[in-house]
Amino acid sequence: MKKIKELALLIDTIFESAALIGLTSMILVVTTQVMTRKLFNFVFFWSEEVTLLLLVWFSFMGMAIGFREGLHLGMDSLIDLLPAKVIKMVELFIEVCVLCFGVYLIVYGWEFTVLMHDSTLPATKLPNSTLYIVMPITGVMICAYSLLHIANINTKRHKGNEIEMGAGLGGDK
Repeated sequence: MKKIKELALLIDTIFESAALIGLTSMILVVTTQVMTRKLFNFVFFWSEEVTLLLLVWFSFMGMAIGFREGLHLGMDSLIDLLPAKVIKMVELFIEVCVLCFGVYLIVYGWEFTVLMHDSTLPATKLPNSTLYIVMPITGVMICAYSLLHIANINTKRHKGNEIEMGAGLGGDK
C-alpha cells in the first residue's frame, strides 16, 4: 500500500509541476510577445499558438488540481443546514458526478483527440491533437481524485485553501 501511495504522489507531483511549468512558460511567451511587439514591432509567428496551447493545458490541469484540493464551487451554507447523514449522501453524490465528468473527459476527449490528429496547427505544425490530448489526461486525474475522495482519502496537498468564515456566517471550516 505504501508503494502505491508513493507512486500516486509521484504522479501527482509530476502533474502539478507540469501545470506550473505551463503557466510559467505561458507568462514568459506572452511577456516576450508583448515586449518584441512594442519595442521592435516584431512578433514571433508561433507565440500566439503556443500561448493558446499552454493556456488550454494549464486550464485543464488546473481543473483537476482544483478537484483534488476541493476548490470547486459549492453551496456550503445550504448544505451545512442539513443533517449529517444527508450531508454525507450529498457529498457522495457530488463525488460520483465529478467521477462521471472525469469519465466523460476521458471518453470524449480521447475521441476528439483522435479525430483531430490528422490536422495540424498552422504556425507550429504540431498535430491538432496536441491541443486536445490534455482532456483525457485531465479526465484520468479527476477520476483518480474522485475515487480517492469516495474512499475517504484526503487528497489535499496545500494548506490554507479554505475560506475562513466568521462566526455566525456558516461556522468554522
